[in-house]
Amino acid sequence: MDDLNALARQQLDDAKASPHGRSAHLFLHDGPLRQTVIALIADAELNEYNAPPAASLQVLQGRVRLTGPGGSQELKAGQVAMLPHERHGLRAVEDSAVLLTAVPDVPARARGALHAAAGARG
Repeated sequence: MDDLNALARQQLDDAKASPHGRSAHLFLHDGPLRQTVIALIADAELNEYNAPPAASLQVLQGRVRLTGPGGSQELKAGQVAMLPHERHGLRAVEDSAVLLTAVPDVPARARGALHAAAGARG
């Protein structure tokens, strides 16, 4: 079993040493499920990218701003957000580590159920 706090610390150390100010480590890959710890130093960002069909972002340390066509949302340590299904980006407000949980391939039948559930929450 991996220690998320230790992974976050290691990725933050790696991000500080990186010329791009970011680092990532895929630590769980089970069928379609993927979990990655991503670290960004303050003001570093991940440019806009397409979201997988099902994904969430949990802030382990720091504060980040999730950006997209609908505006931006700031998240702090301990908060979890479902990622938007549109293109979006991520910027660190301060040195931060996040846990990205993604299922990049969702069967069409399950995708319909995911969208229906998201609509019921929103």
